[in-house]
Amino acid sequence: MSGEPMKLAAGTKLASAVCNAQGIIIRPPSEQGVITCGGEPVTAPGAGAGATQLTDAAEAPALIGKRYVDEATGLEVLCTKGGKGAFAFEGRPLTLKEAKPLPASD
Repeated sequence: MSGEPMKLAAGTKLASAVCNAQGIIIRPPSEQGVITCGGEPVTAPGAGAGATQLTDAAEAPALIGKRYVDEATGLEVLCTKGGKGAFAFEGRPLTLKEAKPLPASD
C-alpha cells in the first residue's frame, strides 16, 4: 500500500489482505482509524492479497450478509464476501449487529 491510510466513508469497499473476506462501509466511524481483517489492514478490492495468508479461522470469521459494528465510533460494515478473518477497528473486534425484531402482526 502507499502508506496513506484508507479514507473511511460510506460506500468504501474493503478487502482483506490475508483471506477472502470483503465488505462495504455502511456507516463511517466518528473518527478515522484503521480497519483490519485477520489482523492486517484492509485494502481496496483488487489490490491483491499481501504476502501472508491467514490459515487458521478466526474465532468469529466474517460471514456474508452480516453487519458488523464498532459501538464506540458507530462504524458499520456489511460483509459482502465471507472469509476466515474477523473485522476489527483500531484493534477492537467488530461485533455482529443483531437484527431488530419485527412487530407482531396481530
